[in-house]
Amino acid sequence: MEKKKIVFLYSELANYFLACVEKLIQIADLEVHIVRWPINKEAPFNFNFSKDIIIHDIEQYSEYNKLQELIIGINPSLIFCSGWVDKGYLKICRKFKKQIPVIVGIDNHWKASVRQFIATLISPFRILNHFTHCWVPGQLQYDYAKRLGFKSQNILTGFYSCDYDFFNQEYNLNRKQKADSFPHRFIFVGRYVESKGIQDLWSAFIEVQEEKENNWELWCLGTGDIPLIQHPKIKHFGFIQPNQLTEYLKLTGVFVLPSHFEPWGVVIHEFASAGFPIICSDKVGARVDFVEDNYNGYVYPSGNIVELKNTLRNMMNKSNDELNLMGERSTVLAKKITPEVWSTKLLDVLNQYKY
Repeated sequence: MEKKKIVFLYSELANYFLACVEKLIQIADLEVHIVRWPINKEAPFNFNFSKDIIIHDIEQYSEYNKLQELIIGINPSLIFCSGWVDKGYLKICRKFKKQIPVIVGIDNHWKASVRQFIATLISPFRILNHFTHCWVPGQLQYDYAKRLGFKSQNILTGFYSCDYDFFNQEYNLNRKQKADSFPHRFIFVGRYVESKGIQDLWSAFIEVQEEKENNWELWCLGTGDIPLIQHPKIKHFGFIQPNQLTEYLKLTGVFVLPSHFEPWGVVIHEFASAGFPIICSDKVGARVDFVEDNYNGYVYPSGNIVELKNTLRNMMNKSNDELNLMGERSTVLAKKITPEVWSTKLLDVLNQYKY
């Protein structure tokens, strides 16, 4: 019997997405094709693709006819598209919508913006006529999908999952060491851009250092267009490949994501899986699932440096036992979404769809 085939029309690939696809082909006997955009220079990930995953670079199919020929030749049983920005992808989706399940991913949540109101008005002609299903990360995005006109039974949740097995394994490996001596180091992982709120974090951390002597440091992993701030207790490590994170997960204690705008933020799920207490702003979508205030972390109003300072102080004032307990609670919350759960949701659509 011929294998069923799934095509992912993707923009920028990430390791967490590939972890989900790897789990998918472990669970089910499928042939998977991924069409991808060029690698983002701000996040130059090195990818190791399984032999069972066939990669197609969109640059080779810049003309729509070539892309159409590719997809027709593959003869997929399901298509997933990571949004509705790419016009070539949209044409493919519309062509196949009446034949097979065609799923669109949405990670923006409802903000009642003018642009979103327009999207709800034009959705029947620009979105709903291209896709059979919608896949969203969580409740905030689910509300937007409903407003766009998708029926509840055609909306999947759990669109994003981190590489849960990798990060949770690091938690188990580091658990005893952190129980004995919890690392007094905050860690930020992300791009050095304004929307990530990295400058808020630097300012808040420095002000706390000036107010009272302490032994905490701030480690920052990432690159971007914001100049690095220099401070004896702030260390910059540049862009780090995911497989190089192990040492940083072992040597740091509390994760901070101070974003001004973050539709989801898989990195929150990653560090929750790795057993970290978490500080994040209220603009981080993933907080709804993975951060409970004063339970496994703190959520503060985005852009409010005074409140960010308070959350940093709160963490610094906790005992090592309290910090380890918060980290353990993070791992419990992290189990809500895993690559296995992700795969099961996709397979349900593939197996239940009436052709």
